[in-house]
Amino acid sequence: MKNRAKYLIAGLVTAMLSLQQVAAQCAMCRATIENNVSNGDTTVGAGLNVGILYLFLAPYLLLSIIGYFWYKKAKQKKRFSLRS
Repeated sequence: MKNRAKYLIAGLVTAMLSLQQVAAQCAMCRATIENNVSNGDTTVGAGLNVGILYLFLAPYLLLSIIGYFWYKKAKQKKRFSLRS
């Protein structure tokens, strides 16, 4: 249990330290932003950043929720098998 907590904390620290890299954009998005900024429109960049972060976060959040419930079920089965 303590070992898992260490891995969880290490993962969260790594995620926090790489937040700036996560906010980076792909080449096509960057080209779109540069084109719009040169034409005077500066609002597109913020919208694309939010969209990229949303697309990045959704699968990981879903997998984390599934993993949490899987862990709880496995823990409950283990507790039940120890009582029998």
